[in-house]
Amino acid sequence: MFSEAANVTERRQQPPALAISTVIFALRPSASSGRPVLWLPLVRRIREPFRDHWALPGGPLTQAESLQDAAARNLQETTGLVPKYLEQLYAFGGLHRSPGQRVVSIAYWALVQPTEAALAEESINVKWFRADKLQQLAFDHNEIVNYALWRLRNKMTYGTIAYHLLGEKFTLAQVREVYEAVLDRALDPANFRRQLTADRQIEATGEYLQGGKHRPPRLYRYTGALAADKYDNFDDDDLDGKAAAVP
Repeated sequence: MFSEAANVTERRQQPPALAISTVIFALRPSASSGRPVLWLPLVRRIREPFRDHWALPGGPLTQAESLQDAAARNLQETTGLVPKYLEQLYAFGGLHRSPGQRVVSIAYWALVQPTEAALAEESINVKWFRADKLQQLAFDHNEIVNYALWRLRNKMTYGTIAYHLLGEKFTLAQVREVYEAVLDRALDPANFRRQLTADRQIEATGEYLQGGKHRPPRLYRYTGALAADKYDNFDDDDLDGKAAAVP
C-alpha cells in the first residue's frame, strides 16, 4: 500500500513529457456519392495505454530537433507524407489526458493534395478515415481533430487555404467542392463562380479538363502567394474564445 502511494507521489512530481501529434487533412471521394470529403490518416497503437485504438500520427519530442521538424519527421515515418503546408495548431495539456505520467502534446495540422495523399503508405496499422465519421480515438485525439476542423473552416473564410487541397490546375467546380467538403454545406454554384472569377489571383490557363461526358470545363491556376508554405504560427487572438473549450 505504501509503495503504491509512493509511486503515485513520484509520478506527480515528474515533469510532464512532451509529444507531437499531427492532423493531416486531404480530400478523397466519398464511397457513396463520389464527391470529395475530408479524410485523415490514423495510426493503430500497438502498446498500452489505448492499445489497438486508433490515434493521430505523432510521438515524443527529442532533444535535438525543433517542434516543426519533429512533426515533419513523425509524419514521414508513419505515413511517408511530406506536406508543404504544416502549421502549429495548439498545445493540449489536460491533467488526465494520458494515464500515468502527464503528457503535453504540441499539435500540428497539415494539408496535402489528392495526388500527395495517394502516395501515403498504408498498412494494417496506418489507414485513412473520414474526418466526419471517426470512432473513439486514443487519448483526447477526437478533441484535437475537432479543433483542427474548426481551425480549417475558420481559415476557409479568408486567405488561400483552399488551394493547398488542390492541384496546380483546377476547375472552378473543384474549388467549390473543396469549400463544400470543408464547410460541410452546399454552396450556390452561380454565386460562388461569380465571386471566384472576380478574384484577380485566379487566371484561366487556356486548357480544359478532359474525360467528362459533357463540354470540358476550363482549367484555372492560382497566381497569388500561398500562405504558410511550411510553418505558420498564429496569434492567440485568432482563437476567438475557442481556447476555453480545449483542455
